[in-house]
Amino acid sequence: MKYLDLAQVEKKMNSRLLKNNLAKTFFLLATLFGLIVLVVLISRVISQGIAWINVDFLTGKLSNNPERAGIMGAILGTLWLMLVVAPVTMLLGVGTAIYLECYAQKSRIHSFIQTNISNLAGVPSIVFGILGLTIFVRAMDLGNVILAGGLTMALLVLPIVVVASQEAIRAVPGHLSEASFGMGATKWQTIKNIVLPAALPGILTGAILSLSRAIGETAPLVVIGIPALLIPFPGSLMDRFTILPMQIYYWTIDAALVAEYANLAAATIIVLLIVLFVLNSVAIIIRNKFQQRY
Repeated sequence: MKYLDLAQVEKKMNSRLLKNNLAKTFFLLATLFGLIVLVVLISRVISQGIAWINVDFLTGKLSNNPERAGIMGAILGTLWLMLVVAPVTMLLGVGTAIYLECYAQKSRIHSFIQTNISNLAGVPSIVFGILGLTIFVRAMDLGNVILAGGLTMALLVLPIVVVASQEAIRAVPGHLSEASFGMGATKWQTIKNIVLPAALPGILTGAILSLSRAIGETAPLVVIGIPALLIPFPGSLMDRFTILPMQIYYWTIDAALVAEYANLAAATIIVLLIVLFVLNSVAIIIRNKFQQRY
C-alpha cells in the first residue's frame, strides 16, 4: 500500500486551496461585473428620464411633440396584453404539464413531445412573431389587435411555464399521492386536491418568469404589425394597441433625429420597470402565501 509523505499531502492541499480561491475570486468578479453594468445602466436611465416623468406624461396620449407626449395608451396596452397572456399561458401550460406528468404513458411519442417543448424554449422570439402573423393576424383575420398580440406572446412563453410546471409536479413527494389513492380518491381528485396545491409555488415561479419575459419582448409584436402611432386608448381585446417596449423601441429610433426622444425612452423604461416590479411583486406574494400554506 502506497502512502504519501506529509510534504506531498501539504502540497496537494495547498494546490486545492489555491484552485478554490481562484474559482471564488473569478465568480465574485463575474458577479460584480454584472452588478456594476446593471447599476450603470439604471443610473443612466434614471438620470436621463426621471425629470420627464410627471402626471401629463403618465396620463397623456402620444404626440409628435416630445414636450407633450404621454404613455397612458402604452401602459393600458401592456396591462391588456398581460390579461390575455397570463390566463392563456397558465391554463395551457399547467394543463400540458399535468397531462405529460400524470396521464401520458412513457413512450417515444411522449419523449418526442417533451424534447420539442424543451427546444421551443430556445427558439428566437421573432419566429413566434411570424407564427402569430400567419395564424392569428391573417388566417383567423384578427388583425393587429390585443387578442392577436396576447395569443402570440402566450405561445412565446408557454414552454417556460410547461417545463417549470413539470418540475414542480415532479418535486411533490410521491407518498402524498399514494396516501390519497389509499383513501379512495380518484386520480383527478388527487391531482386537484394534493398535487396541484403542493406544486403551486413552483408553478407560480415559472409563471413569474414567463410574464417577465412577455412584458419585455418586442420582436414578435413588430412582426405582427403593432403600431406606435397616435391611436385611441385600448378598451377591449379587439382594439389596436401599443405597449411600453414598443414605445421605447420607436422613441429610441427617433432619438437619432430628435434628441428629446432619448429622454422620453428613458422615462418610459423607468415606468416599464415599475410596472414589471409591481406585477412580479403581486405574483411573488401569491406564491409565498401558498408556499406557507403547503
